[in-house]
Amino acid sequence: MKTAAESLNARPSPSPRAYLSRRYRLSASHRLHSDTFTADENRAVYGKCNNPHGHGHNYVVEVTVGGPVNETTGMVCDLGELDAFARTNLLNRFDLMNLNTLEAFRDVVSTTENFTIEVYRIFGAFPGAKITRVRIEETSNNSFEYSEQSQKG
Repeated sequence: MKTAAESLNARPSPSPRAYLSRRYRLSASHRLHSDTFTADENRAVYGKCNNPHGHGHNYVVEVTVGGPVNETTGMVCDLGELDAFARTNLLNRFDLMNLNTLEAFRDVVSTTENFTIEVYRIFGAFPGAKITRVRIEETSNNSFEYSEQSQKG
């Protein structure tokens, strides 16, 4: 049992930290192609994904944010604010688009790995909570993930 002096000098316990994952769906096309490769090298490296006409995916983008649980609301962040941010910065920007035509992929190949990193970068600007992870499901067999741990190597 703590003494009165110990209780007065005790540091307040930090707010519990929690994580919220939210999924968004979008459709986009791309062509895996690198200008540094010859046509034969592009076909060898990217196979059918190097089709000159591109191909599309129905992506499932899962964003995880974290932070202290607000004592008043009991939440990590306002879900409406997260959805509005996603609508403006993810869905309106990428849904029904050819990724190769976008500025974000001007200098990098439009792989889902690079798409995942770009989505992580975008959600880094979300003011309501800290982005901790992005996972993108490209097909039922392929998913890609980028997290704060990925930045550390």
